[in-house]
Amino acid sequence: MALTLLDLAHWSTWAVCAVIKLPQLAAVLAARSARGVSAGSLLLELAGFLVFLRYQIYYGYPLQTYLEYPIIIAQDVILLLFILRFSGNMKRALFYAVTFWGGWYMLTLRKWIIDLGMNLCTLISAASKLAQLRCLWQTKDSGQASALTWSMSAYTCATRIVTTVMTTNDLAGVLTALLLIGTLKPRHPWP
Repeated sequence: MALTLLDLAHWSTWAVCAVIKLPQLAAVLAARSARGVSAGSLLLELAGFLVFLRYQIYYGYPLQTYLEYPIIIAQDVILLLFILRFSGNMKRALFYAVTFWGGWYMLTLRKWIIDLGMNLCTLISAASKLAQLRCLWQTKDSGQASALTWSMSAYTCATRIVTTVMTTNDLAGVLTALLLIGTLKPRHPWP
């Protein structure tokens, strides 16, 4: 029974993550505007996802516990390109790509760097959410921000809580996840 519930949680998380950014992408494309969507928030989210993915790979976590991250990262990159295009800042795309690529490799130069990066993921994720809320507050327009995307994110957070408890019993990671609407970021390698 438990294995079935665990499999269902993994599969449903992957399915939701496969389309999690599509409502946001559709809204931005339809309006041909990124009004109400914070590029800074998206950059912070992307940084957090990349650190988390690198951490998972570095410590050899099972693929099923982080398979959604490459999917979400690809969607975030596409969304970022649309935001840069519609805001007239496409020249920054190369700078961001080089920065993230360099950061990806620098994270594993020393063990303490990847551990510090992972410990900062909660702060980075919270800063991302706050940057998006600040953007919404400043523009006084939700514009192309998608409530459906945020709802799907809350669902994946809940399923990652279940899968983390069932797979690792990492209660510290679960408490961290409860603080954020986003995906769970466990702190310890699997036994």
